[in-house]
Amino acid sequence: MFPFHFSVSNDLIIIADSFNLSLFTPTNPCPTRYSDTAGESNLVIDLMFLHCGSYELDHHSIHPGNCLSSDHAPLSIEIPIIEKVIQSSKLTVHPKSNQETVFVEEVISSFKSLDTSVINDSDKLKSIVNQLGTIIDQAWKKNAKKSRIFKHSEQWWTDNCSRSLNNYRASRSLENWKNFKKVVKNVKRSFFEEKIQEVANKRKGP
Repeated sequence: MFPFHFSVSNDLIIIADSFNLSLFTPTNPCPTRYSDTAGESNLVIDLMFLHCGSYELDHHSIHPGNCLSSDHAPLSIEIPIIEKVIQSSKLTVHPKSNQETVFVEEVISSFKSLDTSVINDSDKLKSIVNQLGTIIDQAWKKNAKKSRIFKHSEQWWTDNCSRSLNNYRASRSLENWKNFKKVVKNVKRSFFEEKIQEVANKRKGP
């Protein structure tokens, strides 16, 4: 038993359960509210709830030493953050290419084969719309080609950008991610400063 009062009402448990929430277990069970009145017990009245079945977020910490001027202790929880994955390629159909011509022809041909003569309720309409989406998706995947996002999409992109991005992809470290962002920032600044200087020199004339 803890040397302080700790109770959770049935009503609170029922409300939490209705939202599929469960009560967290503190890593260091102790009061969360400290009384300055003689003879009055310290209490645990600050609680933390989270979605039921969460194995990563199943406890929190109480910090009685960080109350400052408050009579309540702050509560904290560590939330794991999934590292950002940078997409390196995408499917594209280049305008006026053979792939675009075939893609359009296949979509038109498949559209013509659909039976749209009897659409008399929302379910049939939804079915036709879903079929149209499937036709476009399949034709796109069949004819689109993979292309690197940064290969030619940005004029300011340099080999240094590619190297720093590859370093991050290989390590997935926060340090290399920050370095990549720094390199991009510096490269973009240099590129646009150069462009601004070119425009300024043209205006000055010979």
